[in-house]
Formats: sequence, C-alpha cells, structure tokens
Amino acid sequence: MDLPLDPDSIKGFLAPEEGARLYELAIAASTLGPCLEVGSYCGKSTLYLGSACQAKGNHLYAVDHHRGSEEHQPGEEYHDPELFDATAQQFDSFRAFRSTLQRAHLEDCVVPIVASSKLAGRGWSIPLGLVFIDGGHSWEAALCDYQTWAPQVAPGGFLAVHDLFPDPTQGGQAPIDIYRLALASGLFVELPTTKTLGVLQRL
Repeated sequence: MDLPLDPDSIKGFLAPEEGARLYELAIAASTLGPCLEVGSYCGKSTLYLGSACQAKGNHLYAVDHHRGSEEHQPGEEYHDPELFDATAQQFDSFRAFRSTLQRAHLEDCVVPIVASSKLAGRGWSIPLGLVFIDGGHSWEAALCDYQTWAPQVAPGGFLAVHDLFPDPTQGGQAPIDIYRLALASGLFVELPTTKTLGVLQRL
C-alpha cells in the first residue's frame, strides 16, 4: 500500500488497520464499479479509498454534508473548535476535506458530493463496487444510509460499516444494528472484521 500522505496528518477516527483493509477492498472492488463512502469528515478514509481507486483507474464518490454528526456539534464529545465556522456559526469540515484531497493529489479521482446521504442517493443508478458507511450514528441516520446505499452494491461488491461495537458500553449501536440488518437480508455474506470495521460481500 503506497499512500501519498501520512494518515496521521488528517483528523479522523479510522485506525490504521481499518484504513489498510479499506484500501484492499477498494482494490478488489475496482473491476465491479466505482466506490462510495458516506461520511468523509476530513478525508482520512478518503485517503485510503481514493488512493486505491487512483491506483486502479477507478474513482470514489465521497458523500458528506460536512456539517458534522450529532457528536461533532458544540458542547458534544467530539466537537473540534478548529472545524467550527464562527462566521456562519456552523460546523464545517469541507475546507479540511478539500485540503486533504489537494495534499494527497486525489482531486482527479475523488468526486465530492456535498449533500445529505438521502439527497445524494435520490435517483442513484450506478452500481457500486464498494460502499463504506461511516456517517451519522443515530439510528435514523444509520438506517437512512443503509437503506439508501446497500441496494446499490453490485453483485460481488462490498458493504463496509465502521464503528461496530457488540458491547453497548463501548459505543453506539446504530452501526452494528444496520450491519445485522444487512446480514439478515440474505443478500450479503460476512467476511472477517478488522477492529471495528465490519465487511460484507454482496451475493
């Protein structure tokens, strides 16, 4: 794996092992269709996925409204004052995200979609080789991401979900709940998990 940028220079919550797994999945998915991530934040996962897509002549759709999830808002656990636009009085990670794309030389293969997951998926018709879900962790947000994007995974493609915590005391349950929904649908088979990154393959 050859990355053009040190992942530690990018704000985010993705472990190096999880990033490496995403890179491998994006390489494998390249013959099936483009890749898509929900929840880009400042571009840490984008670095791994985009670099793999670039290496294979593929491209990555990066869906994020860049206004932050519930936990990123002022007063919440993961709020980062450096990503708060004082003029607009809103959280805004888009400038940091664009900086990552520029520094990593990924502007020729990553397509930023600055919109909600639901809006971005309206009328979507492109089969995807990989969908990575790492958006809002409320039940409503996670379910919307799953219902919007899981049906777009091409046969043989991958659905990856971040922040799986089987123990509720370790983290929110919405991501693992939609992961279990996907398994229960009968449309996916389970592949090995990497830390909190769950991976399913479409039948």
